Amino acid sequence: MEIIWGNQLAEEVKADLRQKVDALKEQGKRLPVLAVVLVGDNPASQSYVRSKANACISVGMENKTIVLDGDISQEALLEKVKELNADPNIDGILVQLPLPKHLDADSVIMAIDPNKDVDGLHPVNAGNLLTGRDGFVPCTPLGIMYMLKSVGYEDLAGKTAVVCGRSNLVGKPVALLLQNQNATVTIVHSKTPHIEEICSQADILVVAMGKEKMVKANWVKEGAVVIDVGINRMENGKLCGDVDFEDVKAKTKAITPVPKGVGPMTVCMLLSNTYRAYQIHERG
Repeated sequence: MEIIWGNQLAEEVKADLRQKVDALKEQGKRLPVLAVVLVGDNPASQSYVRSKANACISVGMENKTIVLDGDISQEALLEKVKELNADPNIDGILVQLPLPKHLDADSVIMAIDPNKDVDGLHPVNAGNLLTGRDGFVPCTPLGIMYMLKSVGYEDLAGKTAVVCGRSNLVGKPVALLLQNQNATVTIVHSKTPHIEEICSQADILVVAMGKEKMVKANWVKEGAVVIDVGINRMENGKLCGDVDFEDVKAKTKAITPVPKGVGPMTVCMLLSNTYRAYQIHERG
């Protein structure tokens, strides 16, 4: 059994990006810039935005955090996104979700230039992924594929994969990425009957359901690779995933921990997408 430490893999990705950004500095070129829009004072969102800013700093990229009042109007927020779209010195735009309830997140995502949509949520990028075209892919699914590659699971021909969860941010895009690597993919969710039986047949099990320690050993095939996307806070204050790590680990070929698993990969893939957006803009 191998533990896939996302924090260690993330450092590899960041070291590579650091070299690329250092090379730009030496050539006297403009550096990649990520703009993060934070609306209101949600403590969790503030923490996520700080971590993204620190990640940019760690690889030498530039970060622009735009903090807006929680009572901002939809029109004013869309105008700010329009400004960032038009700014030639901004490469990536991320609007931190969730937004305050009076704002329509879908309209805001739609307003982001698809070539600056480093979260990969714009319908153009979603459509590109669905049809096998080049575009930006959500960061968590990208990180998951990198983790699978790290344990030798790159071409997945002949492998069965089950994805627990069908969100636009994780479940749907990771299912498509797994299919693109030739896996045979099933998506299950809260309404799926016999979910344990289906999961127990998977060579690769990706869990993103948001339910604390939901997946037990009887859900897992002997020798499976298990990727746990969940982050839940237990009564004792500690974090755990959607997978019961201690119950499941002995049956697996490889498994991600929580914390220090998928989470760090999500942030470093945001940096990777930002660098790619920078390359697109520099090519014109």
